Amino acid sequence: MPTAKFPSHGPLWLLAELTYRCPLQCAYCSNPLDFSQYRNELTTDEWLNVLRQAREMGAAQLGFSGGEPLVRRDLETLVSHARELGFYTNLLTSGVGLTEQRVNTLAEAGLDHIQISLQAADPELSAILAGSQKAHANKLAMARAVKAAGYPMVLNVVLHRHNIDQIDELIALCDELGADAVELANCQYYGWAFLNRHALLPTQEQLIHAEAVTERWRDKLARQGRQMSLLFVVPDYFENKPKPCMGGWGSIFMAVAPDGTALPCHSARELPLTFPNTRDTPLADIWRSSDAFNAFRGEDWMSPLCQSCDERHTDHGGCRCQAYLLTGDPAATDPVCQHSAQHEALVASLKSTQTDEQALIPRQHRQSQIICRQT
Repeated sequence: MPTAKFPSHGPLWLLAELTYRCPLQCAYCSNPLDFSQYRNELTTDEWLNVLRQAREMGAAQLGFSGGEPLVRRDLETLVSHARELGFYTNLLTSGVGLTEQRVNTLAEAGLDHIQISLQAADPELSAILAGSQKAHANKLAMARAVKAAGYPMVLNVVLHRHNIDQIDELIALCDELGADAVELANCQYYGWAFLNRHALLPTQEQLIHAEAVTERWRDKLARQGRQMSLLFVVPDYFENKPKPCMGGWGSIFMAVAPDGTALPCHSARELPLTFPNTRDTPLADIWRSSDAFNAFRGEDWMSPLCQSCDERHTDHGGCRCQAYLLTGDPAATDPVCQHSAQHEALVASLKSTQTDEQALIPRQHRQSQIICRQT
């Protein structure tokens, strides 16, 4: 029986990537390497139109991200309109550019949730990773300001080889700040993170240690009656089963990039597909009819190996972006899967990175321009 091409409902979650501009230079950023060429950002009115269309299609959750979404001066306008439409809104920010006044202004506009990222437990390493001497202190101050404004304090730390051994100090810092939830997210290797993967990948020993430290902290917090949740996300490369692809490609999620390009996931821009743009195509048509959104829906596209697997309804064939980056074929079995023909090569490559001394390439506008000229 042919597989249905599009779900009966629209996207439930919209990610509005408002801009690729960012004051930081994190080498693990998932933004595209060629971000410098995307300068024609959607206007305020164009974003308002995108939000209206998404809500009419049934989207309920809205994330504002980037780059750094705070560089958009119309952020409060977008938040206010989203609130009027009935979205649950979430701001994903580095905290750089945030002030107590802006926290309060965003709260008055109706923003529901703020997540702030941390680079490290100390200002020295944070400055190296973020490319900013002042970022660490500003992040801590804004985390406290968010809490003071009545929001839960939700912190995100991207873990990699250079900061994972600080995990005890990182969790202690979050506890000291009064965090309500902490996402200890091992780096996912897309965009700049994929470019820097050999310098970012931790060793198996580092991962085992970090997970054990996290578990000890969970026990400690439970004994103290302290309500601070710790979510530890293992990097895909060290798993034997692939993660579900955004709940299924084109099933529940849509991202809109700064220039209006609509994507089934925020990393999909790296795939050899032509993605439609919200400037000239209605969201409903993009969702239902575009070749890009239909490319990996259902199971017809899967290899015989994946089509015969009992896990196909759970993992939806794994991550298409990861499959493409590691094999050159977006329809290939995700190499993270233990049944993939490329799985052993991936495992072998992890072992070789343990002695890799490659320097980090910072996410900079100039570096992006260089990469654009080379491709």
